[in-house]
Amino acid sequence: MVEQEENLHYWGDIYEEEYYRLHGIKGSKSFYTSTRGLSLFTRSWLPLSGPPRGIIFGIHGYGNDISCLSFFNLIKQDPNFGALPCFLYGESMGGALCLLVHFADPNGFQGAVLVAPMCKISDKVRPRWPIPQALTFISNFLPTLAIVPTEDLLHKSIKVEEKKIVGNKNPVRYRGKPRLGTVVELLRVTQLLSEKLRDVSIPFLVVHGSADVVTDPEVSRTLYKEASSQDKTLKIYEGMWHSLLFGEPDENIEIVRTDILSWLSDRCNTEI
Repeated sequence: MVEQEENLHYWGDIYEEEYYRLHGIKGSKSFYTSTRGLSLFTRSWLPLSGPPRGIIFGIHGYGNDISCLSFFNLIKQDPNFGALPCFLYGESMGGALCLLVHFADPNGFQGAVLVAPMCKISDKVRPRWPIPQALTFISNFLPTLAIVPTEDLLHKSIKVEEKKIVGNKNPVRYRGKPRLGTVVELLRVTQLLSEKLRDVSIPFLVVHGSADVVTDPEVSRTLYKEASSQDKTLKIYEGMWHSLLFGEPDENIEIVRTDILSWLSDRCNTEI
């Protein structure tokens, strides 16, 4: 029972609902069945003080615990949201998926915030064996086999030691080795994106830490340079790691958060 109680609020001393209430937010959880029959775990957060000024569709990074364009479209059809501007938001692997959503629906979103996007797997964490062709062959038969040797990315992502402890307590965080099928898909998607950066036309903000060893800030620079978007912004934060909005000291997090909110506010024509 003690362990169960701890898991309910592993980040601190209060329960999740109370934490959100104190921050003026109503949080909810649900499951959505996609057009392919997949059951996806979803979360939503709405302000308690009034109607939202925009909709942000978030896509998580590898190993995190939230989870399709069809779901996003369903939310956009909700009459409660009217004609609010819609933005994509993705961290790490989620940033790559945001770009795939953009390619699938080029005019469906008014902008994207990409936090340390995984447009290419960094050579510093890429498995050194076997070659991608061999991985692909084996995954055809054993896609769920979790044998790819990599270090725990949590410790490469989070700078503050105390926050590593908090992140590691997450009861639904995936802790196993990457599965073959997952690795093959990551390699396939990042290879595809690296060849299609010129096709990115959505307004976007990219934020990236210069000391990130999980995703390469140089790839973000390449995205900024090659994308055809007329409205594009790149911010590289000196010395910051991969987890910009959790794993850094609080003063660094506030810098990144302020930059993101300012960018969104300018494109909503209102304060956020």
